[in-house]
Amino acid sequence: MKILTFSGATPAEALKKAQLEVGEEAMLIETREVQKKSLGKSALYEIVVGIEENAMPVSKPKPKNNEPFMKQRPLAQKSSDVLYNISEAAKQISKIAEVTETDRPTRQTPPAESEDLKRIKEEIEKLGDKVKLIQNMFWDEKSPKTSAPIPPEFAEIYRLALQSGMDQSHLDEIMQLTLEHMPSKMRESSETVKRYFQVLMRKMIPVRLETAPKLGSKKVIMLVGPTGVGKTTSIAKLAARFSYLLDKKYKVGLVVLDTYRIGAVEQLMQYARMMKLGIETVVDPPEFSSALNALRYSDYILIDTMGSSPYDKGKIEKIYECLRGNDTEYSVDVVLVMPSSIKYEDLKATYDNFAPLGIDTMMFTKLDETRGFGNLFSLVYETKVPISYFSVGQEVPEDLVVATSDFLVECLMNGFGKSEQK
Repeated sequence: MKILTFSGATPAEALKKAQLEVGEEAMLIETREVQKKSLGKSALYEIVVGIEENAMPVSKPKPKNNEPFMKQRPLAQKSSDVLYNISEAAKQISKIAEVTETDRPTRQTPPAESEDLKRIKEEIEKLGDKVKLIQNMFWDEKSPKTSAPIPPEFAEIYRLALQSGMDQSHLDEIMQLTLEHMPSKMRESSETVKRYFQVLMRKMIPVRLETAPKLGSKKVIMLVGPTGVGKTTSIAKLAARFSYLLDKKYKVGLVVLDTYRIGAVEQLMQYARMMKLGIETVVDPPEFSSALNALRYSDYILIDTMGSSPYDKGKIEKIYECLRGNDTEYSVDVVLVMPSSIKYEDLKATYDNFAPLGIDTMMFTKLDETRGFGNLFSLVYETKVPISYFSVGQEVPEDLVVATSDFLVECLMNGFGKSEQK
């Protein structure tokens, strides 16, 4: 490797000279201050770069091809060196700026020196962002197949979204929308890109706002879903919320369709005794309407159903028979409860198999048991069915969150934290 040194009045000037002389093949090794700026003397900085002998340009420096810089190097062998040296250069330039600021005379600073410091700080900010972009471009996934090229500023947001479990086709569609509508000025910073992307996703997540029953009417909510997703615990959380936690204390009644699991029935009855709630059990579909009428004094009627495999058509059909045989004046709001800890394909299969029940909203549980939330976004994006609640733990009634698009996007981009729940 050949070592070359370039000098300039500012680090940026020296970097520019190096780039013009040896092109993009050089590796930045060191940046140092040779001479401090003083009265009558300009500052002098040196940039030390290394370049392979066979990579030296013969005449004018020209890129070997039109491929991006990152594709012209054997990444597995050299990526760590490049990241290390560029990061070190950024640190050194930062130190130089600090020293210059500290050593500045207390008397009035000449305008030229002030402008020079400003340029150095601007270059430091640009270099820091470039280091971040380069680091985020060392990923294993392929770039999205979109009609427009993806700027490097989008590397971080693309990686985060894909690692969150979001379906790639959905991510590519959103990327395309972002590229089409995002002002070009906002693309200069990866942080700005991230904020814009988050705003766009928020607008794509439908949620069902929680509203109180109208005067003289009642709300009937049925929770359906696979075995073990937390329907019974979620019923208890909702019952406690409507009975005790809202501004108005509503009357709540419970209906149990889950007579297959004695434990589930006993658990809900225990909650009913603790909260002094009326409870009815239903063994056969014809009893469903009678159970609703028995709780007609309630403002809210919450229905717990038997858990079943999404592929157990018999149990799903029995729930459907209850809904079809409902001859009361009350309409039933069907909420599909699913765990956030399974992949998108399984969420979609579950939704498709329970869809004949007429899903009104979705509720996601076990948010505290996973790190990726792109799967939830993809399901909502695909089905356009709104979210009503999130269950974020086992505590009753604390671990229940009324759904907002802000909450899901925050989880998706920055992870779930109980301390931040609303």
